[in-house]
Amino acid sequence: MRLVTYTLDDTTPRLGAEVNDHVIDLATLARHHGTTLPADLLSFIKEGASAHATARRLLDDPAGWPTEAIHPLADAAMRAPLRPGKIIGVGLNYVEHVEESSRSLDTDKDLPPRPVLFSKPATAVTGPGHPILHNSNLTSQLDWECELAVVIGRTAFRVSEEDAYDHIFGYSIVNDISARDQRRSGQWFFSKGQDSYAPFGPAVVTADDIPDPMALDLELRVNGVAKQKSNTRHMLFPIARLIADITSGVTLEPGDVIATGSPSGVGAGMVPPEFLVPGDTVEASVEHIGTLTNPVVDAR
Repeated sequence: MRLVTYTLDDTTPRLGAEVNDHVIDLATLARHHGTTLPADLLSFIKEGASAHATARRLLDDPAGWPTEAIHPLADAAMRAPLRPGKIIGVGLNYVEHVEESSRSLDTDKDLPPRPVLFSKPATAVTGPGHPILHNSNLTSQLDWECELAVVIGRTAFRVSEEDAYDHIFGYSIVNDISARDQRRSGQWFFSKGQDSYAPFGPAVVTADDIPDPMALDLELRVNGVAKQKSNTRHMLFPIARLIADITSGVTLEPGDVIATGSPSGVGAGMVPPEFLVPGDTVEASVEHIGTLTNPVVDAR
């Protein structure tokens, strides 16, 4: 299933399934059939397999969709799929990006022996079509990073690599926006955690609809020009290893997001460097998930 959070005419955000250029409101669909489904994605994730099975069964019978549950996709304004409790970022997780960063950002040239982890606050999340805020009082080096996002479905602590995928609800896209000139003594929180620095969406695709998350093409474009192109198979630490490493000491809860790292092609690594400015449009794409598009606006 391709699950989205949407509004109609600035109404309360609702949970829908995107099907054939339409959004099917899941709570309305369920009510029509005498059952219930949550009206928001986080509650849907927490409800577990029963919600997934009910939604799948009802969506598989288009003849049973009531008119009031069906909205043209063009009429629906997309929001971030959910507000994660935690966003855990992974730095230096593609080999070519390790080299690129060591050359342009003074990071270690050697491959990290364990995942490099950092966090973004939930207040950094912004949705599809919503602005990335460029405050020239804080940065002149606003950069992009297209990343596959893993959405956790079950509480996970001390999870083995073999069991890691059992704890994944689905996959999305995070654009790990970074103010390169706001790194502080090697700490990345303010560089990566400012408001709007975690564009997220446009949908969460459930794990059963992604054939192989370790074989997905990624691409990022600025004003239509490709800057990043890679595939998740080039991750230094694959998804299962990331989950095992994180949960060795941190509990992952339903709705938490892991941003699995950026391939090479970031602005800081360009010769000469390129950075985002107001008026730019950034498109981050991941195969089977879609494209997350955000404008850059002046935040002063």
